[in-house]
Amino acid sequence: MGTILNNFQVMELPIKNNVQIQTSSLWEELGWQPSREQIEQLITLQETLIKLNRNINLTRLLQGNDFWIGQVFDSLWPLKNELKSPAKCRSCIDIGTGCGFPGLAIAIALPGSSIILVDAIKRKTNALKEIASEIGLSKRVCVQTERAEVVGNDVSFRGKFDIAVARAVAEAPVVAEYLVPLLNKEGEALIYRGKWNDSDQQKLKKAIKPLKAKIQTISSKQLPKDRGIRHVIRVATTAPCPKDYPRAVGLPKKKPLGC
Repeated sequence: MGTILNNFQVMELPIKNNVQIQTSSLWEELGWQPSREQIEQLITLQETLIKLNRNINLTRLLQGNDFWIGQVFDSLWPLKNELKSPAKCRSCIDIGTGCGFPGLAIAIALPGSSIILVDAIKRKTNALKEIASEIGLSKRVCVQTERAEVVGNDVSFRGKFDIAVARAVAEAPVVAEYLVPLLNKEGEALIYRGKWNDSDQQKLKKAIKPLKAKIQTISSKQLPKDRGIRHVIRVATTAPCPKDYPRAVGLPKKKPLGC
């Protein structure tokens, strides 16, 4: 199955089924060039998602720019620094992963990483296990069916990760409560957001204070092809996260910190 990104510079690759994918401008903008194997994995990821989506409603962003920009590029642009050292050993976790983004894109782009994909919906996690197997990443990708609050209080996960991410899960204060308890002392939480303003920033700063965390950086990106503005907020710990967090299942969303 071929996928064409219209109006991007053509890069012909003699890969799986002679597919030609016009994505070179995307990789150039990321400052990263995927290998032939990584391109093949991304194509297989797309094909497997399309196949499974016929029976399981995973995502609508599967064709053309929807997939290559809305899923792959949007997942990877916040990791431009990490893409400079892709073989480095990193432990990652993706909370509320849904159809597998950004986690699967990160696993493909950073072959030195191991990643845990977490979602509370079993039909999604079952699909993710099949996808990880199809793209040959079962040894580095683990799938967990669980609520974010439960994972954050599990000693097997708490304080273990270099990178914790969440995309399109909840408001930033809620996501911070999910992610910060998972970080090791050098780790960072990447909170993916669309729009972002000073009010959002103040709410997040207030929310992460009891978590013993701080905002490291806030980056913005205009996605290619007028796909909209995106932001990523990197949060790091200042001390071990208190054992009170995350709170019981449902409380972070019902009563967000800082509100």
